[in-house]
Amino acid sequence: MNEPTGSRRDAASTIFNLPDYRVIEATDLPGGGRRITVEATYPPGCPECGVLAERVNSRRLQRLHEIPLAGTTEVWWAKRRWFCEEDLCERGTFAEATDQVPRFARSTARLKEQVVGAVTDAGRAVAEVARAHGVSWHLVQTALNLAVLLLPGVDEVRVTRLGIDEHRYRSVRFFRDEAGTWRRYEPWMTTLVDLSTGQVLGIVDGRDSAAVGTWLSARSQAWRDRIEVVAIDPSAAFRKALSTYLPQAAVSVDKFHLVKLANDTLTLVRQRLTRDQPGRRGGKSDASWVNRRLLLRGADTLSERGWARLEHTFHQDDPTDELSAAWGIKEQVRRLLALETIAQAWQERMRLGYYVMIANLPETDRLYDTIITWWQAIEVLITTGATTARVEAANTGIKNIKRTGRGFTNAGNYQARILLTSAARMAA
Repeated sequence: MNEPTGSRRDAASTIFNLPDYRVIEATDLPGGGRRITVEATYPPGCPECGVLAERVNSRRLQRLHEIPLAGTTEVWWAKRRWFCEEDLCERGTFAEATDQVPRFARSTARLKEQVVGAVTDAGRAVAEVARAHGVSWHLVQTALNLAVLLLPGVDEVRVTRLGIDEHRYRSVRFFRDEAGTWRRYEPWMTTLVDLSTGQVLGIVDGRDSAAVGTWLSARSQAWRDRIEVVAIDPSAAFRKALSTYLPQAAVSVDKFHLVKLANDTLTLVRQRLTRDQPGRRGGKSDASWVNRRLLLRGADTLSERGWARLEHTFHQDDPTDELSAAWGIKEQVRRLLALETIAQAWQERMRLGYYVMIANLPETDRLYDTIITWWQAIEVLITTGATTARVEAANTGIKNIKRTGRGFTNAGNYQARILLTSAARMAA
Protein backbone atom coordinates (compact mmCIF):
# COMPACT_ATOMS: atom_id res chain seq x y z
CA MET A 1 0.00 0.00 0.00
CA ASN A 2 1.30 3.42 -0.93
CA GLU A 3 1.94 5.91 1.90
CA PRO A 4 -0.25 9.04 1.76
CA THR A 5 1.62 12.04 0.42
CA GLY A 6 1.82 15.47 2.01
CA SER A 7 3.04 16.95 5.27
CA ARG A 8 3.37 14.47 8.17
CA ARG A 9 3.53 15.50 11.83
CA ASP A 10 3.23 13.69 15.11
CA ALA A 11 -0.33 13.26 16.40
CA ALA A 12 -0.02 15.77 19.25
CA SER A 13 1.26 18.52 16.96
CA THR A 14 -1.47 17.77 14.43
CA ILE A 15 -4.22 18.02 17.06
CA PHE A 16 -2.78 21.16 18.68
CA ASN A 17 -2.28 22.61 15.18
CA LEU A 18 -0.40 25.79 16.08
CA PRO A 19 1.30 26.94 12.84
CA ASP A 20 5.13 26.84 12.89
CA TYR A 21 5.21 24.92 16.19
CA ARG A 22 5.38 21.29 17.27
CA VAL A 23 4.44 19.70 20.58
CA ILE A 24 7.41 18.30 22.45
CA GLU A 25 5.69 17.43 25.72
CA ALA A 26 2.15 17.11 27.10
CA THR A 27 1.36 16.33 30.73
CA ASP A 28 -1.79 16.29 32.87
CA LEU A 29 -2.02 18.86 35.66
CA PRO A 30 -3.00 17.76 39.18
CA GLY A 31 -6.00 20.09 39.36
CA GLY A 32 -7.28 19.19 35.90
CA GLY A 33 -6.35 20.38 32.45
CA ARG A 34 -2.99 19.82 30.78
CA ARG A 35 0.34 21.47 30.21
CA ILE A 36 1.62 21.54 26.65
CA THR A 37 5.19 22.47 25.79
CA VAL A 38 5.95 23.49 22.21
CA GLU A 39 8.94 24.66 20.22
CA ALA A 40 9.35 26.43 16.91
CA THR A 41 9.53 24.09 13.93
CA TYR A 42 12.24 25.83 11.90
CA PRO A 43 15.35 27.81 12.89
CA PRO A 44 14.77 31.53 12.41
CA GLY A 45 16.70 34.07 10.42
CA CYS A 46 18.63 36.90 12.03
CA PRO A 47 16.39 40.00 12.23
CA GLU A 48 19.35 42.16 11.16
CA CYS A 49 20.97 40.28 8.26
CA GLY A 50 18.48 37.47 7.56
CA VAL A 51 21.03 34.63 7.73
CA LEU A 52 19.47 31.39 9.04
CA ALA A 53 20.65 30.39 12.49
CA GLU A 54 22.40 27.06 13.16
CA ARG A 55 23.60 27.15 16.76
CA VAL A 56 21.53 27.59 19.90
CA ASN A 57 22.82 30.01 22.51
CA SER A 58 20.34 29.30 25.32
CA ARG A 59 16.83 28.08 26.08
CA ARG A 60 14.06 29.26 28.38
CA LEU A 61 10.38 28.56 28.91
CA GLN A 62 7.87 31.30 28.12
CA ARG A 63 4.20 31.06 29.11
CA LEU A 64 1.81 31.72 26.21
CA HIS A 65 -1.84 32.67 26.28
CA GLU A 66 -3.53 30.30 23.86
CA ILE A 67 -7.06 29.24 22.90
CA PRO A 68 -8.58 26.56 25.17
CA LEU A 69 -8.22 23.07 23.74
CA ALA A 70 -10.69 20.52 25.16
CA GLY A 71 -10.60 22.23 28.53
CA THR A 72 -8.04 24.25 30.44
CA THR A 73 -4.73 24.31 28.62
CA GLU A 74 -1.43 25.70 29.90
CA VAL A 75 0.94 26.36 27.00
CA TRP A 76 4.69 26.84 27.41
CA TRP A 77 7.08 27.73 24.62
CA ALA A 78 10.59 26.29 24.79
CA LYS A 79 12.03 29.44 23.36
CA ARG A 80 15.58 29.39 22.03
CA ARG A 81 18.17 32.09 21.65
CA TRP A 82 20.38 31.68 18.60
CA PHE A 83 23.82 32.77 17.47
CA CYS A 84 24.07 34.82 14.29
CA GLU A 85 26.61 33.09 12.04
CA GLU A 86 27.28 36.13 9.87
CA ASP A 87 30.66 37.64 10.77
CA LEU A 88 29.76 41.06 9.38
CA CYS A 89 26.52 41.27 11.38
CA GLU A 90 26.75 43.31 14.55
CA ARG A 91 24.04 41.25 16.21
CA GLY A 92 25.64 38.40 18.11
CA THR A 93 22.53 36.57 19.35
CA PHE A 94 18.79 36.90 18.92
CA ALA A 95 15.60 35.31 20.26
CA GLU A 96 13.33 33.48 17.88
CA ALA A 97 9.97 34.93 16.90
CA THR A 98 7.17 33.65 14.65
CA ASP A 99 4.07 34.93 12.93
CA GLN A 100 1.95 33.43 15.70
CA VAL A 101 4.12 34.89 18.49
CA PRO A 102 5.98 38.02 17.32
CA ARG A 103 8.64 39.75 19.38
CA PHE A 104 7.53 40.80 22.87
CA ALA A 105 4.19 38.99 22.42
CA ARG A 106 2.78 36.83 25.20
CA SER A 107 -0.23 35.43 23.37
CA THR A 108 -0.74 33.72 20.03
CA ALA A 109 -2.17 35.44 17.00
CA ARG A 110 -4.95 32.88 16.68
CA LEU A 111 -6.06 33.57 20.25
CA LYS A 112 -6.38 37.27 19.44
CA GLU A 113 -8.30 36.47 16.27
CA GLN A 114 -10.67 34.22 18.20
CA VAL A 115 -11.42 36.72 20.98
CA VAL A 116 -11.98 39.51 18.44
CA GLY A 117 -14.38 37.26 16.53
CA ALA A 118 -16.18 36.28 19.73
CA VAL A 119 -16.80 39.93 20.60
CA THR A 120 -17.67 41.28 17.14
CA ASP A 121 -19.37 38.32 15.45
CA ALA A 122 -21.16 36.77 18.42
CA GLY A 123 -21.84 40.06 20.23
CA ARG A 124 -20.42 38.86 23.55
CA ALA A 125 -19.15 41.16 26.27
CA VAL A 126 -15.40 41.70 26.51
CA ALA A 127 -15.33 40.61 30.15
CA GLU A 128 -17.25 37.40 29.38
CA VAL A 129 -14.94 36.51 26.48
CA ALA A 130 -11.92 37.13 28.69
CA ARG A 131 -13.25 34.76 31.36
CA ALA A 132 -14.09 32.06 28.81
CA HIS A 133 -10.55 32.15 27.36
CA GLY A 134 -8.77 32.50 30.68
CA VAL A 135 -7.16 35.83 29.82
CA SER A 136 -7.40 39.38 31.13
CA TRP A 137 -9.95 41.96 30.06
CA HIS A 138 -7.11 44.20 28.90
CA LEU A 139 -5.78 41.53 26.53
CA VAL A 140 -9.15 41.21 24.78
CA GLN A 141 -9.73 44.97 24.59
CA THR A 142 -6.20 45.58 23.32
CA ALA A 143 -6.78 42.98 20.60
CA LEU A 144 -9.94 44.86 19.61
CA ASN A 145 -8.16 48.21 19.53
CA LEU A 146 -5.37 46.76 17.37
CA ALA A 147 -7.89 45.12 15.04
CA VAL A 148 -9.49 48.51 14.41
CA LEU A 149 -6.16 49.80 13.11
CA LEU A 150 -6.21 47.04 10.47
CA LEU A 151 -9.58 48.12 9.05
CA PRO A 152 -9.51 49.90 5.69
CA GLY A 153 -9.28 53.65 6.07
CA VAL A 154 -12.43 55.68 5.55
CA ASP A 155 -10.86 57.43 2.57
CA GLU A 156 -10.51 54.02 0.87
CA VAL A 157 -14.28 53.41 1.02
CA ARG A 158 -16.09 54.84 -1.99
CA VAL A 159 -19.12 56.62 -0.58
CA THR A 160 -21.65 58.61 -2.58
CA ARG A 161 -24.49 58.76 -0.03
CA LEU A 162 -23.81 59.61 3.58
CA GLY A 163 -26.13 59.43 6.60
CA ILE A 164 -25.65 61.28 9.89
CA ASP A 165 -27.58 60.87 13.14
CA GLU A 166 -26.86 61.00 16.86
CA HIS A 167 -27.32 58.53 19.69
CA ARG A 168 -26.87 58.75 23.44
CA TYR A 169 -23.53 57.25 24.50
CA ARG A 170 -24.32 56.88 28.20
CA SER A 171 -27.23 57.56 30.53
CA VAL A 172 -28.12 61.09 31.57
CA ARG A 173 -26.05 62.43 34.45
CA PHE A 174 -26.40 65.35 36.82
CA PHE A 175 -23.58 67.38 38.37
CA ARG A 176 -23.16 70.56 40.37
CA ASP A 177 -21.50 73.57 38.82
CA GLU A 178 -19.35 76.09 40.68
CA ALA A 179 -22.45 77.95 41.83
CA GLY A 180 -23.89 74.78 43.34
CA THR A 181 -26.65 74.48 40.74
CA TRP A 182 -27.49 71.03 39.42
CA ARG A 183 -26.82 70.67 35.70
CA ARG A 184 -28.02 67.98 33.33
CA TYR A 185 -25.43 66.29 31.11
CA GLU A 186 -26.34 64.07 28.15
CA PRO A 187 -23.31 62.36 26.57
CA TRP A 188 -24.15 62.21 22.87
CA MET A 189 -22.24 60.68 19.98
CA THR A 190 -22.85 61.07 16.26
CA THR A 191 -22.86 58.14 13.84
CA LEU A 192 -21.81 58.53 10.19
CA VAL A 193 -22.95 55.71 7.89
CA ASP A 194 -22.61 54.77 4.24
CA LEU A 195 -26.24 54.78 3.09
CA SER A 196 -25.52 52.37 0.23
CA THR A 197 -24.22 49.55 2.45
CA GLY A 198 -25.11 50.51 6.02
CA GLN A 199 -21.46 50.38 7.13
CA VAL A 200 -20.55 52.62 10.03
CA LEU A 201 -17.78 54.91 8.83
CA GLY A 202 -17.16 56.91 11.97
CA ILE A 203 -18.28 57.73 15.51
CA VAL A 204 -17.58 61.19 16.93
CA ASP A 205 -18.18 62.75 20.32
CA GLY A 206 -21.06 65.19 20.58
CA ARG A 207 -23.75 66.16 18.13
CA ASP A 208 -22.71 69.68 17.16
CA SER A 209 -21.28 71.11 13.97
CA ALA A 210 -17.74 71.08 15.34
CA ALA A 211 -17.80 67.31 15.97
CA VAL A 212 -19.11 66.44 12.50
CA GLY A 213 -16.97 69.11 10.85
CA THR A 214 -13.78 67.79 12.44
CA TRP A 215 -14.50 64.28 11.11
CA LEU A 216 -15.31 65.57 7.62
CA SER A 217 -12.23 67.79 7.53
CA ALA A 218 -10.05 64.73 8.18
CA ARG A 219 -11.30 63.12 4.96
CA SER A 220 -9.45 63.65 1.70
CA GLN A 221 -10.78 66.16 -0.80
CA ALA A 222 -11.36 63.37 -3.34
CA TRP A 223 -13.49 61.49 -0.80
CA ARG A 224 -15.56 64.57 -0.01
CA ASP A 225 -16.03 65.40 -3.69
CA ARG A 226 -17.66 61.99 -4.29
CA ILE A 227 -20.47 62.64 -1.78
CA GLU A 228 -23.66 63.39 -3.70
CA VAL A 229 -26.39 63.21 -1.03
CA VAL A 230 -26.33 63.46 2.77
CA ALA A 231 -29.37 62.44 4.82
CA ILE A 232 -29.78 64.04 8.26
CA ASP A 233 -32.48 64.83 10.78
CA PRO A 234 -33.64 68.48 10.95
CA SER A 235 -30.45 69.57 12.71
CA ALA A 236 -29.07 73.04 12.05
CA ALA A 237 -25.72 71.93 13.50
CA PHE A 238 -25.36 69.11 10.98
CA ARG A 239 -26.43 71.35 8.11
CA LYS A 240 -23.85 73.96 9.11
CA ALA A 241 -21.03 71.40 9.03
CA LEU A 242 -22.22 70.09 5.65
CA SER A 243 -22.38 73.57 4.12
CA THR A 244 -18.75 74.08 5.14
CA TYR A 245 -17.16 70.77 4.20
CA LEU A 246 -19.60 69.26 1.66
CA PRO A 247 -20.98 72.32 -0.16
CA GLN A 248 -21.61 70.36 -3.36
CA ALA A 249 -23.68 67.63 -1.66
CA ALA A 250 -27.48 67.74 -1.66
CA VAL A 251 -28.92 67.58 1.87
CA SER A 252 -31.97 65.37 2.43
CA VAL A 253 -34.01 65.67 5.61
CA ASP A 254 -35.26 62.42 7.08
CA LYS A 255 -38.97 61.65 6.66
CA PHE A 256 -39.30 59.90 10.03
CA HIS A 257 -38.06 62.94 11.94
CA LEU A 258 -40.45 65.27 10.12
CA VAL A 259 -43.40 63.01 10.88
CA LYS A 260 -42.26 62.90 14.50
CA LEU A 261 -42.24 66.71 14.57
CA ALA A 262 -45.83 66.70 13.31
CA ASN A 263 -46.80 64.13 15.94
CA ASP A 264 -45.08 66.16 18.66
CA THR A 265 -46.98 69.24 17.50
CA LEU A 266 -50.27 67.39 17.84
CA THR A 267 -49.27 66.23 21.32
CA LEU A 268 -48.45 69.79 22.39
CA VAL A 269 -51.86 70.99 21.21
CA ARG A 270 -53.59 68.15 23.08
CA GLN A 271 -51.70 68.87 26.28
CA ARG A 272 -52.40 72.61 26.08
CA LEU A 273 -56.12 72.07 25.54
CA THR A 274 -56.26 69.72 28.52
CA ARG A 275 -54.54 72.25 30.75
CA ASP A 276 -56.73 75.13 29.52
CA GLN A 277 -60.09 73.37 29.70
CA PRO A 278 -60.19 70.99 32.70
CA GLY A 279 -57.29 72.89 34.26
CA ARG A 280 -55.23 69.77 34.96
CA ARG A 281 -53.22 67.05 33.29
CA GLY A 282 -54.93 64.45 31.17
CA GLY A 283 -56.29 61.30 32.78
CA LYS A 284 -58.45 58.26 32.18
CA SER A 285 -61.57 60.38 32.19
CA ASP A 286 -60.37 62.31 29.13
CA ALA A 287 -60.97 60.68 25.75
CA SER A 288 -58.08 62.61 24.19
CA TRP A 289 -55.68 61.21 26.79
CA VAL A 290 -57.04 57.67 26.55
CA ASN A 291 -56.72 57.76 22.74
CA ARG A 292 -53.47 59.77 22.65
CA ARG A 293 -51.69 57.02 20.73
CA LEU A 294 -54.59 56.66 18.33
CA LEU A 295 -54.23 60.37 17.47
CA LEU A 296 -50.67 59.68 16.32
CA ARG A 297 -51.64 56.80 14.06
CA GLY A 298 -51.70 57.41 10.33
CA ALA A 299 -55.21 57.88 8.95
CA ASP A 300 -54.54 55.25 6.26
CA THR A 301 -53.86 52.63 8.97
CA LEU A 302 -57.08 53.12 10.97
CA SER A 303 -59.79 50.50 11.05
CA GLU A 304 -63.51 51.29 11.23
CA ARG A 305 -63.33 50.90 14.98
CA GLY A 306 -60.33 53.24 15.08
CA TRP A 307 -62.18 55.89 13.07
CA ALA A 308 -65.14 55.61 15.42
CA ARG A 309 -62.91 56.13 18.47
CA LEU A 310 -61.22 59.08 16.76
CA GLU A 311 -64.53 60.79 15.96
CA HIS A 312 -65.72 60.16 19.52
CA THR A 313 -62.56 61.83 20.83
CA PHE A 314 -63.07 64.93 18.72
CA HIS A 315 -66.75 65.09 19.65
CA GLN A 316 -66.14 64.76 23.39
CA ASP A 317 -62.83 66.55 24.02
CA ASP A 318 -62.50 69.08 21.21
CA PRO A 319 -65.12 71.84 21.61
CA THR A 320 -62.85 74.43 19.93
CA ASP A 321 -61.92 72.13 16.99
CA GLU A 322 -58.25 72.90 17.62
CA LEU A 323 -57.33 69.27 18.25
CA SER A 324 -58.97 68.08 15.04
CA ALA A 325 -57.29 70.93 13.14
CA ALA A 326 -53.87 69.91 14.49
CA TRP A 327 -54.64 66.29 13.60
CA GLY A 328 -55.53 67.29 10.03
CA ILE A 329 -52.29 69.27 9.69
CA LYS A 330 -50.32 66.29 10.96
CA GLU A 331 -51.97 64.11 8.33
CA GLN A 332 -51.28 66.72 5.65
CA VAL A 333 -47.57 66.60 6.51
CA ARG A 334 -47.63 62.81 6.17
CA ARG A 335 -49.45 63.12 2.84
CA LEU A 336 -46.90 65.67 1.57
CA LEU A 337 -43.92 63.47 2.48
CA ALA A 338 -45.43 60.44 0.74
CA LEU A 339 -45.44 62.10 -2.70
CA GLU A 340 -43.01 61.26 -5.50
CA THR A 341 -42.83 64.44 -7.56
CA ILE A 342 -41.88 68.02 -6.71
CA ALA A 343 -44.96 69.41 -8.51
CA GLN A 344 -47.33 67.37 -6.34
CA ALA A 345 -45.35 68.34 -3.24
CA TRP A 346 -45.74 72.03 -4.05
CA GLN A 347 -49.50 71.64 -4.32
CA GLU A 348 -49.67 69.84 -0.96
CA ARG A 349 -47.41 72.45 0.58
CA MET A 350 -49.82 75.19 -0.48
CA ARG A 351 -52.69 73.19 0.98
CA LEU A 352 -50.72 72.72 4.20
CA GLY A 353 -50.14 76.46 4.43
CA TYR A 354 -53.87 77.09 4.02
CA TYR A 355 -54.71 74.60 6.78
CA VAL A 356 -52.16 76.21 9.11
CA MET A 357 -53.51 79.69 8.41
CA ILE A 358 -57.10 78.61 9.12
CA ALA A 359 -56.07 76.74 12.29
CA ASN A 360 -54.15 79.77 13.63
CA LEU A 361 -52.39 77.79 16.33
CA PRO A 362 -48.91 78.69 17.66
CA GLU A 363 -47.84 75.06 17.62
CA THR A 364 -48.78 74.42 13.99
CA ASP A 365 -47.32 77.79 12.97
CA ARG A 366 -43.94 76.65 14.30
CA LEU A 367 -44.31 73.33 12.50
CA TYR A 368 -45.04 75.09 9.21
CA ASP A 369 -42.05 77.40 9.70
CA THR A 370 -39.87 74.31 10.11
CA ILE A 371 -41.28 72.79 6.92
CA ILE A 372 -40.52 76.00 5.01
CA THR A 373 -37.01 76.25 6.49
CA TRP A 374 -36.21 72.70 5.39
CA TRP A 375 -38.15 72.76 2.13
CA GLN A 376 -35.10 72.44 -0.11
CA ALA A 377 -34.00 69.38 1.84
CA ILE A 378 -37.56 67.99 1.58
CA GLU A 379 -37.35 68.33 -2.20
CA VAL A 380 -34.10 66.34 -2.12
CA LEU A 381 -35.87 63.71 0.00
CA ILE A 382 -38.71 63.41 -2.50
CA THR A 383 -36.31 63.30 -5.47
CA THR A 384 -33.68 60.90 -4.10
CA GLY A 385 -35.52 59.01 -1.38
CA ALA A 386 -32.43 59.30 0.84
CA THR A 387 -33.32 58.80 4.52
CA THR A 388 -31.44 58.00 7.71
CA ALA A 389 -33.04 54.54 7.93
CA ARG A 390 -29.66 52.76 7.71
CA VAL A 391 -28.24 55.10 10.33
CA GLU A 392 -31.15 54.29 12.64
CA ALA A 393 -30.51 50.58 12.02
CA ALA A 394 -26.85 51.10 12.93
CA ASN A 395 -27.87 52.97 16.07
CA THR A 396 -30.11 50.05 17.05
CA GLY A 397 -27.10 47.74 16.82
CA ILE A 398 -25.06 50.26 18.79
CA LYS A 399 -27.65 50.18 21.58
CA ASN A 400 -27.27 46.40 21.74
CA ILE A 401 -23.50 46.84 22.04
CA LYS A 402 -24.05 49.34 24.84
CA ARG A 403 -26.34 46.96 26.70
CA THR A 404 -23.90 44.08 26.28
CA GLY A 405 -21.04 46.19 27.59
CA ARG A 406 -23.14 47.20 30.62
CA GLY A 407 -21.99 50.81 30.28
CA PHE A 408 -18.77 51.91 28.59
CA THR A 409 -16.54 54.34 30.48
CA ASN A 410 -13.98 54.70 27.70
CA ALA A 411 -15.27 56.31 24.50
CA GLY A 412 -12.38 54.91 22.45
CA ASN A 413 -13.21 51.32 23.43
CA TYR A 414 -16.87 51.98 22.62
CA GLN A 415 -16.02 53.33 19.17
CA ALA A 416 -13.67 50.42 18.43
CA ARG A 417 -16.40 47.91 19.26
CA ILE A 418 -18.90 49.68 17.00
CA LEU A 419 -16.55 49.93 14.00
CA LEU A 420 -15.43 46.29 14.26
CA THR A 421 -18.98 44.99 14.61
CA SER A 422 -20.10 46.96 11.57
CA ALA A 423 -17.10 45.76 9.51
CA ALA A 424 -17.78 42.15 10.51
CA ARG A 425 -21.41 42.47 9.44
CA MET A 426 -20.35 43.87 6.08
CA ALA A 427 -17.91 40.99 5.56
CA ALA A 428 -20.48 38.32 6.44
